[in-house]
Amino acid sequence: MKQPNALFAAMGTSIFEVMSLLAKEHDSINLGQGFPSGNGPADVRAKAAEALEDRPNQYPPMMGVPELRQAVAAHDKRFYGLDVDWQREVLVTTGATEGLLACLLGLLNPGDEVVLFEPLYDSYVPILRRGGAVPRYVRLEPPAWELRQDRLEAAFSPRTKLVLLNNPHNPAGKVYTREELGCIAELVIRYDAYAVCDEVYEHIVFDGRRHIPLITLPGMRERSVHIGSAGKTFSLTGWKVGYCTAAPALIQTIARAHQFLVFTTAPNLQRAVAYGLGKDDAYYRALAGDMQEKRDRLAHGLGAVGFTVLDSGGTYFINADFRPLGFNGGDEAFCTHITEQAKVTALPVSAFYAGGGVEHLARFCFAKEDHVLDEAVARLGRLFR
Repeated sequence: MKQPNALFAAMGTSIFEVMSLLAKEHDSINLGQGFPSGNGPADVRAKAAEALEDRPNQYPPMMGVPELRQAVAAHDKRFYGLDVDWQREVLVTTGATEGLLACLLGLLNPGDEVVLFEPLYDSYVPILRRGGAVPRYVRLEPPAWELRQDRLEAAFSPRTKLVLLNNPHNPAGKVYTREELGCIAELVIRYDAYAVCDEVYEHIVFDGRRHIPLITLPGMRERSVHIGSAGKTFSLTGWKVGYCTAAPALIQTIARAHQFLVFTTAPNLQRAVAYGLGKDDAYYRALAGDMQEKRDRLAHGLGAVGFTVLDSGGTYFINADFRPLGFNGGDEAFCTHITEQAKVTALPVSAFYAGGGVEHLARFCFAKEDHVLDEAVARLGRLFR
């Protein structure tokens, strides 16, 4: 029998699925997968239910319903000062991951090089390689996750076509500074490249930090794609509604890839997200504030157990160095150990590195109810004390 696609056939099961199955097997508190407790804002859910009944449930426009595209343009103006033509510069996708896929398929040719930053989300490299592109890694090292200028410049070449930037960064919890973004922008312009920016945690930043989309920097408006996610902004990760903002020439090409992937997204969910994006500033402040409190709660608890806890400037995640606990093994063994023995699940950070070498960190998701976080800490405390 002829063999299936070699790339995907040789690929193992995602670390997210592996650890989630192990968590179920051991009835563990799963702080590995990045989805929040709760059911999302009641008013946004009510709008989805209303739109399910008061409109036809047939194919909406391929680019997205006008209400949502207008709302995305208004959102980008409100938060970032961008003047966006909703008809020519906004595309709705079935989640940010599909948006990323459409961007990469639409913009890359076989042999093109892509600069990306590790640790990295696990879908990036398979998508790039399947499209025939060549990844060039810029390594961010814990605990500070600093972007080194020499490593950044070394990743660029005349064959560089695109930079794939995740900001705020999963799993590091890093929020890039304006200076770091300026360095990236300068190289993108120098090498006549594009930037695809996975910015799904744009509203989940802490300690007075401010998210700065790369598209807002000088010279980047025509070269960048800004990707947002209703799943993260409204804690509705199962809805899979994403949106891309970019110059008309880029959106047009990305949409041509999108039309042959999923074509469109559930219309009632789109209309509910359009309503949600117009929520007042208090909602957005509370989203970041509540998550910051949860971050601090888990960080304090893990520190009390004996972990060395790394700073998290945004996202749902915090990383902890388990070496002070005296565990004799790598991060995969550690995460398996605490799942089986403490019934608490985290993810090994080495799974987010293409080049290995970082095997002493576990990533915990703090977007959970307080009593769940407290119980997880208590279980880990009992195991390591």
